[in-house]
Amino acid sequence: MRILLHDLTVEPEPWLAHLRQAFPQADIAQWQPGAAPADYALVWAPPQQLIDEQPQLKALFHIAAGVDALLQLRLPPGVPLFRLDDAGMAVQMAEYVCQAVIRHFRELPALEQDSRAGRWQQRKPRRRQDCAVGVMGLGVLGRRVLQALSAFEFPLRGWSRTPQRIEGVATWAGPEGLSEFLASTRVLVNLLPLTPETENLLNRRTLGQLQPGGYLINVARGRHLVEEDLLALLDSGHLAGATLDVFRQEPLPPEHAFWREPRITLTPHTSARTLREESLGQIVAKIRALEAGSAPERLGGLVRAHVGY
Repeated sequence: MRILLHDLTVEPEPWLAHLRQAFPQADIAQWQPGAAPADYALVWAPPQQLIDEQPQLKALFHIAAGVDALLQLRLPPGVPLFRLDDAGMAVQMAEYVCQAVIRHFRELPALEQDSRAGRWQQRKPRRRQDCAVGVMGLGVLGRRVLQALSAFEFPLRGWSRTPQRIEGVATWAGPEGLSEFLASTRVLVNLLPLTPETENLLNRRTLGQLQPGGYLINVARGRHLVEEDLLALLDSGHLAGATLDVFRQEPLPPEHAFWREPRITLTPHTSARTLREESLGQIVAKIRALEAGSAPERLGGLVRAHVGY
């Protein structure tokens, strides 16, 4: 068995060492142009050349949860493509979103500004029932975020492409349910996969349907958001602010208007990072299952290219 690794965002040696320990009889190497035929490849943002040189793969593993960039390549027909199911990202995403929601709800940025100015100024407590939190995208990450938020007793909403049932969460589905979902939401959390249908979905029309004083938390993909529309809704007063972890261009250019907008909290695409041990444990288990004859459809994380995730 031969396994290739291609990920320019990680130090390769720990990944290669883990794979060699798991498969001591296998030939495991970092991908280089012209690499020998392999059975499996672990990739993140691979070049088209890698795909073209490896048409005989038994499976392709993407070292991330989102596969939008990979699906833009010409992939070998019939080769199963797997994304990470969780690999330690769900709890990271839950803690990130919870802190962003609570930071907004408890008006911590304003209190910190008062502190820096030497002002002792208490604020009237907000009513929790007036701060409904809506999550777009009800997969592994979205469900874990809602589970974590339930501890704080906010009214919870959920929206997804297809109908889902989650205890304690009011849910809507499909285009026909989007407007009602948005109108019931004050704090909107975006965890959708990026597909042709969801690109630019966060725009003046949709965000304008949030309750007045709404707040956006985008931790999915930068191309979900029409950035100019967010700034316009902040200027109009309809939105109170936003926490953004993803952007159309990364790193965010120094001249970007977001840097100068105090109502927007920015983080450098760090809400949920890939964890090596958890990711490799998941991938190794799937390779062993495939080698033992398991059908790809029985393994979690199989990407359905026709829906984009």
